[in-house]
Amino acid sequence: MHSGIEVVLKAEQLGSVFGFPITNSLIMAWIVMALLIGFAYFFGRSLSLVPGRLQAGVEWAFEGSLVYMTEVLESKALAQRFFPLVASIFLFIAVINEVEFFPGVGSLGLVHSSEFLPFLRASTTDLNFTLALALIAFFTIEVTGITMLGISTYARKYVNLKSPIGFAVGLIELVSNLGRLISFSFRLFGNIFAGEVLIMVASYFVPYILPAPLMGFEMFIGLVQALVFAMLTLFFIKLAIAEPEGAH
Repeated sequence: MHSGIEVVLKAEQLGSVFGFPITNSLIMAWIVMALLIGFAYFFGRSLSLVPGRLQAGVEWAFEGSLVYMTEVLESKALAQRFFPLVASIFLFIAVINEVEFFPGVGSLGLVHSSEFLPFLRASTTDLNFTLALALIAFFTIEVTGITMLGISTYARKYVNLKSPIGFAVGLIELVSNLGRLISFSFRLFGNIFAGEVLIMVASYFVPYILPAPLMGFEMFIGLVQALVFAMLTLFFIKLAIAEPEGAH
């Protein structure tokens, strides 16, 4: 065992199945998926015409989100189509970020070759996980734009041969569009991983004062980052379905 602070950037591998590595961040993602699916199942079975407090709160949140998405996309049909994706992204990231602070996460594990391997690690501190979410959002956005506008109209957003300025603007837009993969993945990974390291440092140097308020702050940041990822997905879908200038 190493003494002092040890920051591990890469998710620790606990084993493998048919050559597929099983990391502690992947196990965390599976657990959160099971929690969300279980909650949805039991919540769906308990629905009633006269809602209780929990049902009323969930319905209020969902209805408010759907109304907001309708205003952004300017179409109720589109809002209903993309609501499951945007809501799932928010809930998945938010629950992962909050479960990170449950007892045992990061502290229970095993010792292998004088190194401590925790059983669970927040999936959002694994760049592979955030990149996978970014790819899902990116391809959804691109496919939506092509489906709604047609491939030729959508391509004119990035390839404009009418003027040198239009060509340069289209090229910049293309680079910016591809840059979403980096901004999506690194923003979420960087904020959550940095918060985890900050709490680790505070726990090492000031163990009885700073960790608790920092954990509360990082729990709030976790919700904010989940909301940012979901909202950016929504806004980029809006931009993808907007027709390029001069399309008419």
